[in-house]
Amino acid sequence: MIDQVKKNSKINVHLVGDKEIQKLNKQHLKRDYPTDVLSFNMDEKTPTGEYYIGDIIVNIDQAKRQCKEYGNEDFRKEIAELVEHGVLHLLGIHHKENH
Repeated sequence: MIDQVKKNSKINVHLVGDKEIQKLNKQHLKRDYPTDVLSFNMDEKTPTGEYYIGDIIVNIDQAKRQCKEYGNEDFRKEIAELVEHGVLHLLGIHHKENH
């Protein structure tokens, strides 16, 4: 978790499918199933002087399946909300229940 947001910071967003996110979920969290979003904190300064906050991995397949359940008629809005969710996690804002 970062203590403060720094200028010249970056977050990478990756859009993947079920297979790729399941692989990452199993590898990093020991959960052998696809999920909707994963966040990985990096918290490091890059050689170019930028501050690398971390990566957000969004599962497009899951976004398409769950969008209506979360009140989004368009799965692109669901993807945007999942990115937002990931950014909040990278900034240290967490929740008690899983989304």
